[in-house]
Amino acid sequence: MSRETDPKSDPKSKSAIYPLIVEDRLQSWLTGLPIGDPRPWPPLRSRADAGFVRMTLGPAALMLTTPFLATLMWIAVAEYHGSIAEMIAAGPAEWWARAPTPTWTAVGIVSVWIAFQALLLRWLPGRRFLGPVTPAGVQPVFKLNGVAAWVITHGLIFGVLWPAGLLRPGALYDHYGAVLSLMTIAAFGFCVFLYWKGRRYPTSPDTVYTGNLLFDFFQGIDLHPRLFGMNLKQLINCRVSMMGWSVVFCACAAAQLERHGEVSSSMLASVAVLVLYLFKFFWWEGGYFHSLDIMHDRFGYYICWGVLAWVPSMYCIPALWLVDHPIAISGWAALAIVAFGALSIWINYDADAQRQRVRATGGVTTVWGKAPETMTARYVTADGEQRTSLLLLSGWWGVARHFHYVPELALAAAWTLPVGFTHALPWAYWIFLFFLLMDRSIRDEKRCANKYGDDWLVYCQRVRWRVFPGIF
Repeated sequence: MSRETDPKSDPKSKSAIYPLIVEDRLQSWLTGLPIGDPRPWPPLRSRADAGFVRMTLGPAALMLTTPFLATLMWIAVAEYHGSIAEMIAAGPAEWWARAPTPTWTAVGIVSVWIAFQALLLRWLPGRRFLGPVTPAGVQPVFKLNGVAAWVITHGLIFGVLWPAGLLRPGALYDHYGAVLSLMTIAAFGFCVFLYWKGRRYPTSPDTVYTGNLLFDFFQGIDLHPRLFGMNLKQLINCRVSMMGWSVVFCACAAAQLERHGEVSSSMLASVAVLVLYLFKFFWWEGGYFHSLDIMHDRFGYYICWGVLAWVPSMYCIPALWLVDHPIAISGWAALAIVAFGALSIWINYDADAQRQRVRATGGVTTVWGKAPETMTARYVTADGEQRTSLLLLSGWWGVARHFHYVPELALAAAWTLPVGFTHALPWAYWIFLFFLLMDRSIRDEKRCANKYGDDWLVYCQRVRWRVFPGIF
């Protein structure tokens, strides 16, 4: 073939091909799908089965208040010893004067943290894990290497860099206000990107676009968004947020050591329970991919901003407060708190394990030493395929339909108990978690009723209580 007819050497042909190559690569990055894989169509507008409060008023109220609350809680801890009364007496003008702002140091901390966790998720070896089938019939893919990432992260920070004098973990507390204010702003910006991505470059057909900007931004559009080949829910929820939660608690213990010359028994008990819980989380990471957060909640402000900004604020209050308020509790009291936390973790794990074991074996297993009681619930996916789910009626799931929320509340109480009861603010997370889980149980009940129809009514008759046996 002559040079004039060879498309590879024809400048005009190249000028036509290169934009296509760039476009294919861009689409692959933004959808997280390999080049050549079918790209889902942008979502069409659909009708939402929800009222004005849940679709408009609720999202607007939460998005207007939560960024300020996240900052105010840090100000209360750092500037007013966790005293709500003292803070109220100071007044908004003083709050504003003491409000933290982002710094370049905070940008460096956050950037390095996210990049490091992304590298661990991408390059550490791990088993391929298929998540639950979505309403559109898609089965998301995850990578199970959480335990290795947890060991490397904590071992590197607290076992190598700190003893070598190359990193001072306690410095995170010194810059925490700046980090928190940065995350509050940056996470909102990332949610704007997710909204745009869901509208233009969805990863799967499991998208919901109602046309209500507030609701779509708050709830999210894409169920399992991917970026650069990584599942964003796994990266942001599990590695950036949950791994960060564990590191923050440990860094608070280091900060207390630096400031007061020792780590109090109360701090040790709180950190021990929290770290044990989060290690279990990564050991059982595949179980989290069967949770409401992953299976049903789309990735918008509610989940994404929540794990990036609300978790480091609300969830970390007990350890942040203990840094400058060391409380000496007896060794037996500390051990009792840790034991209570460990028992709550085991019950939570055992409940999840019972349900997954029954579904994985089709009910050919044992629960509490005997054959499980089950029922088959039928449903239809969005693509019209009829499927079934095996619902467990015995074990922990015979006690209540959402009994696993009980040990979660007990566990949160365990790592908060060391702060005592002199201040209400350190208990804010437990109060928030209670209402969050009750709302989640209501939403899950509604979803299951719509999904399973009459079969769900039968299930509710056989397992009477929703969360608390004999109460609710």
